[in-house]
Amino acid sequence: MIKFLNLQKITSSFEPELSLAVARVVKSGWFLLGEETAAFEKEFAEFIGSKHCIGTANGLDALRLILKAYIEIGVMKEGDEIIVPANTFIATILAITDNRLRPVFVEPDIETYNIDSALIEQAVTDRTKAIIVVHLYGQACWYAEITEIAKKYNLKIIEDNAQAAGAVTMTHGTPVAAGTQVPGPGRTGSLGDASGHSFYPGKNLGALGDGGAVTTDDDELASAVRSIANYGSVQKYVHNHKGLNSRLDEIQAAVLRVKLPRLDTDNQLRRVIAGFYTSNICNPQIVLPGLAKQDSGKGEQGSHSPDVILNTLSHVWHLFVIRHPERDRLRKYLEENDIQTLIHYPVPPHKQRAYAEYSHLNLPVTGKIHREVLSLPISQVMTLDEAGKVVDIVNQFR
Repeated sequence: MIKFLNLQKITSSFEPELSLAVARVVKSGWFLLGEETAAFEKEFAEFIGSKHCIGTANGLDALRLILKAYIEIGVMKEGDEIIVPANTFIATILAITDNRLRPVFVEPDIETYNIDSALIEQAVTDRTKAIIVVHLYGQACWYAEITEIAKKYNLKIIEDNAQAAGAVTMTHGTPVAAGTQVPGPGRTGSLGDASGHSFYPGKNLGALGDGGAVTTDDDELASAVRSIANYGSVQKYVHNHKGLNSRLDEIQAAVLRVKLPRLDTDNQLRRVIAGFYTSNICNPQIVLPGLAKQDSGKGEQGSHSPDVILNTLSHVWHLFVIRHPERDRLRKYLEENDIQTLIHYPVPPHKQRAYAEYSHLNLPVTGKIHREVLSLPISQVMTLDEAGKVVDIVNQFR
């Protein structure tokens, strides 16, 4: 059986450092808001390229806290609109509605699955306060049009960086080795006004449980987020905000400190698998994932050159997502041949029962994507032999 994601093997690859880090926290007797969390926040902020990092309980909370903090400091108010890609995990939408804000759905680009920047401006109204960009499946979603629109209409840009830890918005260059200074404009998570991160175990940078973070250069926002995440407290038993409890614990912070220095190297290993897939999958009914045109190295969208993939730092291949018109039959066939797959995601947010008020929306590109996508196994511990078996089975499907 080729697992979709072999978490046991990934975890074992960090031993004995992981076990030693956990034991260090247990021995210390300090489990919340301690030295490990402070150290990780500093290290992750430096890695991302942001002034502030605030650890949170999970990625959804990171986004919730950003929006709640903007409301608290007077940048937004209940009923304001947030532009968001229609093709995303539901957490992005939950963060908006949880704050009594209104999501405005924009269709994705069919090649990259990220928000179509050409459609954003027509969605702006006098109630619009922000654009949430989702770096979906690990590919950076960052275009000049987005920043120009934000500047023109005085909008905040919030990054959902849950799936793209380590991605760099450099178009084409030499892969970044672990521990080296990042060239070019910078990493996702440092590009907008604020960013939410997830350290769910299956992420490229995963904890041993839930975890998340907010990064930003905005001092006022960072202060509000940190306070709100800790019961709205500015000092013990002094509460200036109606807060909540969302903190990254010491054990998860210690685990993430072990894993962070290897993230660039691990992401490059994922690019090797992605390059192998793209150069060897030749089933004519399979639609391979595409790179944004500015990232293809050739000025063309959807390039599948393995050399381009290996040297394109703006995609960290959290997921390798193909499309097929008979996705469900393909998935069953792969399972029968001992290949685990997942669907990211089978039902778009606006078609979920929780958001029945948006079910009338006509979003055909989003609908097509959710009917056809299938995620193949990919990770930093996957071997080329395993990838070769996946390729052979996929190519034989008829």
